[in-house]
Amino acid sequence: MDALDPRSFRHFSALLSTGRTYHFVDQLPSPVSPSAPTILCIHGFPDSWYGWRHQIAPWVRRGFRVVAPDMLGYGATDKPRDPAAYSTRRLSDDLAALLDHLSIRSAIVAGHDWGSYTAGRFALWHPDRLMSVPFTPPSPKHIPLADAVRRNPAFAYQAYFADPASASEIEANLPRFLDAMYGRIRADEPLHLANNMRRFVLAQIDGARASKPYVSDAEIAHAADQLRDMHGPLCYYRTTQARFEEEHAARLPLSLPPTLPVLFIYGTRDPTSTPERHRAPDGSGVVRIEGAGHWVLLQAREVVVREVVGWVERMGVAPVGGRGEGRARL
Repeated sequence: MDALDPRSFRHFSALLSTGRTYHFVDQLPSPVSPSAPTILCIHGFPDSWYGWRHQIAPWVRRGFRVVAPDMLGYGATDKPRDPAAYSTRRLSDDLAALLDHLSIRSAIVAGHDWGSYTAGRFALWHPDRLMSVPFTPPSPKHIPLADAVRRNPAFAYQAYFADPASASEIEANLPRFLDAMYGRIRADEPLHLANNMRRFVLAQIDGARASKPYVSDAEIAHAADQLRDMHGPLCYYRTTQARFEEEHAARLPLSLPPTLPVLFIYGTRDPTSTPERHRAPDGSGVVRIEGAGHWVLLQAREVVVREVVGWVERMGVAPVGGRGEGRARL
């Protein structure tokens, strides 16, 4: 596997029992072992399976099986037009169906951005299918996105993404948008606040090129190719009501099982993700990466690999025959 060559990974496509077709990467350790623990990698916005490119090979070399799908609306996975199709219950059902398709009973679940949120809901909708997750608890009452933004101005950018007009505006300015999202351009004003995201997309706010970008031109070109249709990715921000209704109707628990271990890794320069905004069982691990922003998978790639492997070993879940010291299985 070459992290800079998407073609060097093992690509598959499958029609799942949920009726939706998913594209995914499935990398097996050598020698192949049916008992190898699986890490299920769930990407966020705006990304694809390729967001995990720097973690997949090192984890496989340690004896893990790694499965990384293009989530619904992304890449070569189905792209329904109805925003309700992107509720986390339906996404969780898709992930369970993907594990079924691969004959995987349970997995260590790793999520980034929306993938982190989805992983937490997966733990509630399908608690028997996973070993560990990040977590944001359900709300006992519906909080409209506009109210959430008033309570926490750092989420103002989500109001723009929830606006149906955002898709065409971003698609028309996709290179500029991706350069900003991946830190290749530093906007003159914080993009997560007020209406700055839309103003930047429409070139009403300027920005300076980063002197040392952590994403290359080729990587941005690949991302742009995967994100030419932004409707699906932006639908995630339009599911607030649908998610609440599903969770309320199912009386979904407001907390994770107390025995479920959690590891939370965050960058100190990510204004939208701090431990105070997440809730996890006692004894959960927290890794604070100084100087890293939102894209810890890229900015601190080796740290993420090392911390996850070390944490899994401490939990007693390590590949038999791999380089991990523990011998417990999922």
